[in-house]
Amino acid sequence: MINVGEVAPDFELDSHLGTFKLSQFKGQKNVMLVFYPLDFTPT
Repeated sequence: MINVGEVAPDFELDSHLGTFKLSQFKGQKNVMLVFYPLDFTPT
């Protein structure tokens, strides 16, 4: 579990724009991680 204010571990995601690693943005851009349930599913 990660608490607010802690450093996120490095991870890799695939998207329609390619593969991205969190570490490739370190020191260059601000990154906001947002998680939400799948669309059209009961929450």
